Amino acid sequence: MSAPIAERIAGAPISWGVCEVPGWGHQLAPDLVLRQMREVGLTATEFGPDGFLPDAPADKAATLASHGLRAVGQFVPVVLHDPDHDPLPAVRAAITGLLAADARTVVVAAATGADGYDDRPVLDAAGWSALLANLDRIASAAHEAGLVATLHPHVGTMIETGEETERVLHGSGIGLCLDTGHLIIGGGDPVALAARHTGRIAHTHLKDVRLDLAGRVRTGRMTYTEAVAAGMYVPLGTGDVDVAAIVGLLEADGYAGWYVLEQDTVLRAAPGAEGGAGPAEDVRASVAHLLSLAGATGRAQGN
Repeated sequence: MSAPIAERIAGAPISWGVCEVPGWGHQLAPDLVLRQMREVGLTATEFGPDGFLPDAPADKAATLASHGLRAVGQFVPVVLHDPDHDPLPAVRAAITGLLAADARTVVVAAATGADGYDDRPVLDAAGWSALLANLDRIASAAHEAGLVATLHPHVGTMIETGEETERVLHGSGIGLCLDTGHLIIGGGDPVALAARHTGRIAHTHLKDVRLDLAGRVRTGRMTYTEAVAAGMYVPLGTGDVDVAAIVGLLEADGYAGWYVLEQDTVLRAAPGAEGGAGPAEDVRASVAHLLSLAGATGRAQGN
């Protein structure tokens, strides 16, 4: 039997506006972000982008441990569709850091090769063939190291929509990182996907979003970055994603993985400064909502 949900909730630095995209708002210092993670009740986190934590694998783990946190995984955007590019060196570097921190999940996104998530090319047959083959190579490399590799559908990457996600699941053996926000922004149905492929879900990014802003991204009336800055992501339970249905499906099927709370945000200034926001309170609200769902699920309480 898996641990209770309360022991499987993790955070992510992007909820504090920490992002790998150049020019993505005010970037908070790691010590502040990690301290606030503990203050809102989190005991685990994903690593965040390169440069957020120290480069040396042992130093990454030590930094988290000094704040009472453990690592659960790392988001690794790599180019998968280019036959002339080998993504394995970057993935293996991430694996080294994850092993040092006793984390077990590689979260791969199919990067376009350009900065940001506001535009993407269309994959041709050769691109799809290379992408699917690389996903299987990554899954094999992770397995050999004792880790699990997952594919993260993500707006502005080569795998964004529900249809593209289905093509990956049918054409590759890699696990799925179910990101409830990116799937719905890309026009997919995360509840239906979770119901069809529960056994393939090895990691979960729980997000809630406003469909009005998500629709503007899908139709090109707003860029992804503009929509995030406008508040497209909201605390769990206050948006249009059926978080309760997704958690219920996963728990009923015996899901034992992490629920990573990710509410992407763009900070205009430091918290407390003029125009600054306090992202910690949104994360605190999401933690409380997920714990309320745990209370409504017998298995989640270990019964």
